[in-house]
Amino acid sequence: MKKGRLLLACVLLVSMLSGCGSSDGAEGKVKLEFFQNKPEAKGSFDKLIAKFNQTHPGIVVSQINPPDAETVLKTRVVKNDIPDVIALGATDTYSILAQSDIFTDLTQSKLLDTIEPNYIKMLKDITGMDQVTAVPYATNANGIMYNKTIFKEMGLSVPRTWDELIATAQKVKDNGMIPFYFTYKDDWQTNLPFNALAPNLVGIDFFKQLREGKVTFKEKFREVAEKQLKLLDYGHGDNFGKNYADGNRAFAKGEAAMYIQGSWAIPEIRKANPKADIGFFPFPTGNDPDQIKLISGVDTLLTISEDTKHKKEAEEFISFLLEPENIGQYIQEQTAFAAVKGVNQEDPAVAGLLPYLKEGKVLDFADHYLPAAMQLNSIVQGFLQNRNIDGYLQTLDREWDKVQSRK
Repeated sequence: MKKGRLLLACVLLVSMLSGCGSSDGAEGKVKLEFFQNKPEAKGSFDKLIAKFNQTHPGIVVSQINPPDAETVLKTRVVKNDIPDVIALGATDTYSILAQSDIFTDLTQSKLLDTIEPNYIKMLKDITGMDQVTAVPYATNANGIMYNKTIFKEMGLSVPRTWDELIATAQKVKDNGMIPFYFTYKDDWQTNLPFNALAPNLVGIDFFKQLREGKVTFKEKFREVAEKQLKLLDYGHGDNFGKNYADGNRAFAKGEAAMYIQGSWAIPEIRKANPKADIGFFPFPTGNDPDQIKLISGVDTLLTISEDTKHKKEAEEFISFLLEPENIGQYIQEQTAFAAVKGVNQEDPAVAGLLPYLKEGKVLDFADHYLPAAMQLNSIVQGFLQNRNIDGYLQTLDREWDKVQSRK
């Protein structure tokens, strides 16, 4: 999508928001605006920015973290008021903006020298571009949390295959406990199994072939759909009445043995119960454990505006954030993982995921490759309620075709 087309798509958003581009501040200092989309990360970035400003007296970085940040950013793009440095997830929004030529080309930048190649490739795959216009910073993981105490009391082992997962869920159910705590009142939560099943069972290349018109959901996604439905046999009595916050509290209190969730939920679970004994394992989507890969995507990437007057200073700020001590601080506070080589997450809750990250046995989130206009979350939520596999696959194909026809 070219810039003009993006502006046309976003023009209806122009109404009430104004921004403040970077400029030279008082006493000759360079002012950089750092725009980022994660409210839960504001405090962590505030600490790092304060440290940077103190150690870089010629530069002043200010953080902007508005509600509904992606909509605000699109509005500012329309107004040609693009922040100097932007932090986003590697989602469809990033892909659209990257293809609109508003970010600096960093393909040859030294900022990428310490980044794990897997995550650089993910950015190329998501955008379909050879150029790299962002620096992967923090990553996350989607898998299955488990209550270590419950597993120990029931004599359960961590499942490594799909059949073992279902057998484990059945044992929990037979013991009168909830196997999985589903939080499907929030439609985005229904997409968590999809994000694990699709890349492992169908392959991430499916989405490239989908763009080329070579495959369809109807042809490839029946096993994904069947397994999405099978999991519902092991939920609780109100799978579609509980939301994400409900699930975090319930799992923290030991109301379920397992919780299909992302690593981002760990801090929220610990708020409800700091002593929660959490384990985490990759979603075993098939029956060959050697073929199972962890779903891990770029949760935060760092970009530089092509129009900023302060590229040197912007690069200096990103370089600072990438320093092992600084990104190490960030990932510990956010229970995230580093895209920087050699910087490890030490939280014991995610110890079971680390071998997959170290060996590069990772695949990206499926929904990173699907346009937001498809409304995937709503489609999945509706399918899990009506259980019509044929209708589900037809809807996915139909909505994909609709979005493609608008380009």
